[in-house]
Amino acid sequence: MSYTIENVNGCTKKFIFNFDQVDLTKEIKEALVEKQKSSNLKGFRAGKAPLDMVQKMYGPQIENDALYRFVSKEYFEAVKKENVRAVGYPQFDKTDYKEKKVSFEATVEVIPDFELKDYSKYTFKKDTAAVTDADIEAVKKNYLNSKAQIVELTDAAAKIAMGHHTVFNFTGTRADGSQPDNMKADEYMLEIGSGQFIAGFEDGMIGLKKGDKKDIKVTFPADYHDEGLRSEPVTFSVEILEIKEKKYPEFNDEIAKEFGFESVADFDTKNKARLVDQKNREVQAKLQQEILEKLIADNKFDIPAALVNDQKVSVKEDLSRNLKSQGFNEQMMGLYFERWDADVTQKADFQVRSGLILDKLARKYNVEASESDLDAKIAEMATQSGMKVEEIKKFYKGNENVKRNMMYAIREEKTFEQLTKEMKVS
Repeated sequence: MSYTIENVNGCTKKFIFNFDQVDLTKEIKEALVEKQKSSNLKGFRAGKAPLDMVQKMYGPQIENDALYRFVSKEYFEAVKKENVRAVGYPQFDKTDYKEKKVSFEATVEVIPDFELKDYSKYTFKKDTAAVTDADIEAVKKNYLNSKAQIVELTDAAAKIAMGHHTVFNFTGTRADGSQPDNMKADEYMLEIGSGQFIAGFEDGMIGLKKGDKKDIKVTFPADYHDEGLRSEPVTFSVEILEIKEKKYPEFNDEIAKEFGFESVADFDTKNKARLVDQKNREVQAKLQQEILEKLIADNKFDIPAALVNDQKVSVKEDLSRNLKSQGFNEQMMGLYFERWDADVTQKADFQVRSGLILDKLARKYNVEASESDLDAKIAEMATQSGMKVEEIKKFYKGNENVKRNMMYAIREEKTFEQLTKEMKVS
């Protein structure tokens, strides 16, 4: 063996190579042929110059190329022989070639080898996935929104409650006493509970009656998109002009048919099944998150920076889509990511550790995702969404990256099934 291995840390290895007798003839010939293809020497067509002329013109470069070929080949053969799960490309250093002697170092990040602490005594409480009549009624109201009417409450004693629509005047006063135009409005209508205003504003209006006036004090969020208002206290003076509520028509068989159902009973049955499935998935996701948080807290190990950096890119892409939907432009997103870089890094770190732990467990349980697992998942998705199986299959099987991500998700799901069997989940 012409190399030794040093453990730099739990996820980095250094290969140290030393060769006493190295013949680079084969590598030089390969590098020479490659250089010939791209050479453009005077008097010859591109790529057709004789090999001896190419070597004469580019001798030092060809020798360096040959040395690089040798170094790369020896490194990758060593990684394969040692069964090292390398991450990214290695950093070559201290490369030396004299009198047929070659030495070099290759430092590379690797998937860490770690042992999980005993988790058999972990206990977790799983939330209930029960669906209530109120849940079904909320779905009906969502369907009926387009048919609903907003009417004013005529009772002078009526008080603003969650879900009411309120017409009011307001003026915002900043800490310095100024009252900017963008903090003023007349006859503004707001649905209480919609979350359109700064946290605390809508809650501060609950219980007010028509004609009431009130000063509502709020504090803008630390991550507010307008830097000048971040963490600033502002007092809004409001005057209630009208209180309205949304009136829905009766949800009967005729309306149910308009929405594609046979009857109210059919609507209730199908939507209850959908909600049960949705809540089950939410409950399971919450349980899995709690399990991962516990496993990560109890098991400390080094992780490759390359994996975290790659995951940060994915986290930012997900956040960017969400921020754009909220009206953020490129400049605002740039400022957001600059301010919250530590949080993005922390999230990426968590996801990498989760993935490594689940991969470790999947190997322990010999869990793999098969084509039949994928077909079953596609059938399940079709039932949940109402889409055709063939449409979903075309999406997930027509793109290798999409398919690979789904297979990975299925493998994790199956791993959790095995993992929870070894824990106490009530």
